[in-house]
Amino acid sequence: MKFSLVAALVVVLAIGCESSSLVKRDIPADIETLTKYFQDAIEKVKSHQLISQAQGYLEEGKTQIMPLTDKIQEHAEKIQEHMKPFVSDIEKQVRPMADNLQAQFMPLVDKMQAQFKPLADDLQAQMEQLFQTVVDQTKALLPTQ
Repeated sequence: MKFSLVAALVVVLAIGCESSSLVKRDIPADIETLTKYFQDAIEKVKSHQLISQAQGYLEEGKTQIMPLTDKIQEHAEKIQEHMKPFVSDIEKQVRPMADNLQAQFMPLVDKMQAQFKPLADDLQAQMEQLFQTVVDQTKALLPTQ
């Protein structure tokens, strides 16, 4: 009886050792799977964190820039108000010169236009005559029907 108990104990120990070795062989595959799942989850969390962090930086930048743009707009309006008298003074000084220049050039332009008008009319008449000649010669080349 002692012998059968010892034999049963040896069999149970052998089966237990063999099953633990089978479990040990399966552990690396399970660990790899779990590691992959954790890495994927970490990447997803990081990507969401990066997106939210980037959005946070953008919002923070907007909040910092908005007061600056308002100040720049105010300064631009002030500069424009300060420059209005200078611009109007320059316009008052330049306006007579521009009017004088226009008054001097208009007779020259009118004179040139009067000289070129007959030339342009003559050129137009010659072109119409040339066109009519081409049409007549083309009609002469066509076979009669």
